[in-house]
Amino acid sequence: MPVRASINPLKWETEFFGINSALLQMDDDAPELHADALTSWSRVQAKIPAQRTDWLDALQQLGFQLVEGEVDFKLNVTDSVNPQAETATERDIPRLRELSAQAFAQSRFRAPWYDADASGRFYAQWIENAVRGTFDHQCLVFRDDSANIRAFVSLRQLNDSEARIGLLAGRGAGEQLMLAAMRWAFERQLTALRVGTQMGNTAALNRYIHSGASLESTAYWLYR
Repeated sequence: MPVRASINPLKWETEFFGINSALLQMDDDAPELHADALTSWSRVQAKIPAQRTDWLDALQQLGFQLVEGEVDFKLNVTDSVNPQAETATERDIPRLRELSAQAFAQSRFRAPWYDADASGRFYAQWIENAVRGTFDHQCLVFRDDSANIRAFVSLRQLNDSEARIGLLAGRGAGEQLMLAAMRWAFERQLTALRVGTQMGNTAALNRYIHSGASLESTAYWLYR
């Protein structure tokens, strides 16, 4: 089966990682994609629905390799206990960057596809942007008795009815973080909260299911 897709440059990732990157937009009605169209890119990514095994096989024939699986969930927003999370401020950025780099060191931006520190740097920048409101819209934190950050969650409003959890981390704080995210969405009169995680992250999968999330979709990331 031929691969039918367009190639879309990833400007921000190219600049951040220093790797000339693009993303395939798979479409059964797109022109057929040949291997020579990929040679000018150092990294080409593809995200496909897990049920499209025909796309998976065809991409592998073009030299793409499976990197990881992804699971997306949806929660209905309801009134909930307010766990009294704090909104992170710019003075929290150094600590949040450190925590994010540690928590998300093994993402799809890991070695050997990227430098050993690339994943940590990417998510450190993500959480900084969330605090500044330039990607996710806000970051909520919980502190310990010494006022040190022990857990955090970033959130982004997608439209008039939905929000998405960006980053969520903090050992033993999963329930509090989910309640904080739910409260954030409820206060904005939203009706749905979305969140995704790696297929192999069983702790996160169990947490989202336990919090009442329903499975929306599964997908595969492939790189060439």
